[in-house]
Amino acid sequence: MKRYRLKDLDREGQDHILNGIIPGKYLSKAGLGIKAGGHRSHDVGCDCPSCDGQGRHIHTDDSEVFIILQGKAEIEINGSRTSLGAGDVVVCEAGEDHHLIADQDDPCINLYLHAGEQPHPKQNRG
Repeated sequence: MKRYRLKDLDREGQDHILNGIIPGKYLSKAGLGIKAGGHRSHDVGCDCPSCDGQGRHIHTDDSEVFIILQGKAEIEINGSRTSLGAGDVVVCEAGEDHHLIADQDDPCINLYLHAGEQPHPKQNRG
């Protein structure tokens, strides 16, 4: 896990805002997470391709970045938890079991991002 603040991200406007923090020329997958208090992402029963259904969520081929936009959360990496708040940026590296847990009283809103060598399929790169 690597931790940054929004002010630490690329301000040169080259490639994407996570340039130099994670590999990949383009932001290739992304989304907005709005969590209920106490929610743990990719928990037991999750059937996404990076989950084992038993509560482990690991990307083998890329990093995932969480940017906390509002509220509070904890990031759980390989069973260890770290507190996060608005403006925190966390890089979960390939091979790390990772989960975002929303604070019970002040649940987070976050971005999650992946980078790769191809743009997101919805982007028209002409």
